[in-house]
Amino acid sequence: MSKRLFIIICLVCLGCLASMTIYQQLQVQAQAMRGQQGVTVVDSEKTKPQIQTITLTAAGDCLMHGPQIRSGLQADGSFCFDNFFVDVKDLINDGDYSSTDFEAALAGPETGYTGYPMFNSPDAIATTFKEAGFDLVVTVNNHSLDRGYKGAIRTLDVLQKAGLDTVGTYRNEKEARSFLIKDIKGVKVGYLAYSYGTNGLPVPGEHPEFFNFLDRDKILTDIEILRPQVDVLILVLHWGQEYQPKPTQEQELMAHEFLNAGADVILGNHPHVIQTMEIVKVRNKDKFVIYSMGNFISAQHGQERNSGIVLKMKFTKNFNSSETLLDEVTYTPTYSHPYYEQGKLKYRVIPVEAGIERIKQGQDPFMNERDLPVLEAVLQSTRGQLGEPYYRIY
Repeated sequence: MSKRLFIIICLVCLGCLASMTIYQQLQVQAQAMRGQQGVTVVDSEKTKPQIQTITLTAAGDCLMHGPQIRSGLQADGSFCFDNFFVDVKDLINDGDYSSTDFEAALAGPETGYTGYPMFNSPDAIATTFKEAGFDLVVTVNNHSLDRGYKGAIRTLDVLQKAGLDTVGTYRNEKEARSFLIKDIKGVKVGYLAYSYGTNGLPVPGEHPEFFNFLDRDKILTDIEILRPQVDVLILVLHWGQEYQPKPTQEQELMAHEFLNAGADVILGNHPHVIQTMEIVKVRNKDKFVIYSMGNFISAQHGQERNSGIVLKMKFTKNFNSSETLLDEVTYTPTYSHPYYEQGKLKYRVIPVEAGIERIKQGQDPFMNERDLPVLEAVLQSTRGQLGEPYYRIY
């Protein structure tokens, strides 16, 4: 094409540009420019990602018993819990977004720091969560009101000031109506969270919106409202019977109903032991439920009560079809390990298989071959409950 002809084409096209969208204008200009020798035009629309994969990670209940609180007390009276998650930080950060459940109040020192049965933790744990890689702390559980409504609101303040999202308890009706939706690489993920109760402690009559009770009709209504706004809908439920290895029939029925209603994933907490999980196919789409992820960190006694997991879920969105599918579910068994350092009792979460290998290689400073039977039993028990650690969904 001659230079003169190219200019004429451009002038003709300019007369139509005013009535076109920006994208249409770019297309016309690009077509004209393609006639010039040696000019390469990149179609901006085609450079957009057509497929995007995101990873969500999740852990179970984080408790703050008295021995855990004392383990973090420093000489100057402050608290530090940096050792809690140092060995699992990489697993938590495998996710683009990560969540856990926190069963304690952050009500301040005035009423004292206490463990079970009425928890109140030092504020330092909020920073610990954030620095470990958690993004979301679920605050709705049976210990939400352990220091009353005032303490529960302060808990939200402290967690959010540390840069953490919260879900399940709210300051006012406006907050309660504003669903938590995260845009992760263009994939919109929504979180809903509910608990069966508050250990009998009353929710203030003037603030009924404060606490998301595990009410079937409310959950179904919330799913119906949130579903059109998100690509992935995560439901976190504080439910079930403590220390029981299997969910109740009622839980199973509710789980299937909520998945059929539009939830993609159900993350269960509260039993303090790991319970089963399953893939549920709904209208030819794979959904996932784990009835209990167990304790992530605690000072409870017993192998099962100190067993947990870091759960990893991968979702892929096709921007052409706007369909988002669950691709993979994997988990890493963990163990809440009490140990002594310089004569002081401390706590940490360790990945079980990596811990076994470190012991065998003599590389763990706080465990030796005498600890192998415990870790091997945790691994066997977790595998027995959850099956193989890798689920590829086709």
